[in-house]
Amino acid sequence: MLGEAFYKVFQNDYILKCTDIDLNENWLSYCDIRNYEQYFTDVNEFKPDYLFHLGAHTDLEFCEANQEDAHKTNTTSVEYACKIASALDIPLLYISTAGIFDGTKEVYDDWENPNPLGVYARTKYLAEVIVQKHMKDYLICRAGWMMGGGPNKDKKFINKIIRQIRNGKKEIFVVNDKLGTPTYTMDFAKNVKLLIEKNEFGLYNMVCEGLTSRKDVLTELLRIMEYENKIKVTEVTSDYFSKEYFALRPYSERLINSKLNSKGLNIMQDWKIALQDYIKNYFL
Repeated sequence: MLGEAFYKVFQNDYILKCTDIDLNENWLSYCDIRNYEQYFTDVNEFKPDYLFHLGAHTDLEFCEANQEDAHKTNTTSVEYACKIASALDIPLLYISTAGIFDGTKEVYDDWENPNPLGVYARTKYLAEVIVQKHMKDYLICRAGWMMGGGPNKDKKFINKIIRQIRNGKKEIFVVNDKLGTPTYTMDFAKNVKLLIEKNEFGLYNMVCEGLTSRKDVLTELLRIMEYENKIKVTEVTSDYFSKEYFALRPYSERLINSKLNSKGLNIMQDWKIALQDYIKNYFL
């Protein structure tokens, strides 16, 4: 999801080398970031000016069921990235998540103390700590509820709902006890590009403007796709989906971009505008 957006945003102004273990695009080459020797060789041969570490397991249930793999992919690989970037004396970009907070507060700014609830959140937060401890020059950008990548890459909420719509569902169940802030991948990549070109470093919340909920996002999605009067929306608690989504999730993952705002570097759109852009550009 995110790699696709970074490729689109950066490709015209920079020489890129983009890697993955799933070669689903012709601009990708193979590299497993969990293999230090392979990772180092790949980066060292390219000699970049900046290392973007985007790879991670983001499926919370997978992380709970595969804790060793989750730690290796989400945390140990970041240790490797720090070693590589330090050896080449280049900055490191690491992508973190709003999920590192415990949800006991309604809103979290950039300076709140994380308290991760589950395996996924813990692996991401540990990686944050590693980057801050071992890197001289780094960017850590925290995303919220990610949306982007379109029908083939989006594994998150928006595409799951669109699949239900296109499969003819007449009733959609949505949780009414989860708060957050969407993050459009294209806006996220553009804001990261701005920070890099302004030579900014440090840790930043980077989410769409506006605080919302799963129900609000669903309602707006149905409005954009002109299905608001064709599909019944039934509110449920998270317990309704507890068998399928058994990993702990915070009640609130709402972030505000306090540091970006204070520096005049916040170009993230309102979430409703971003959602409309996403649907228009990828699904309609």
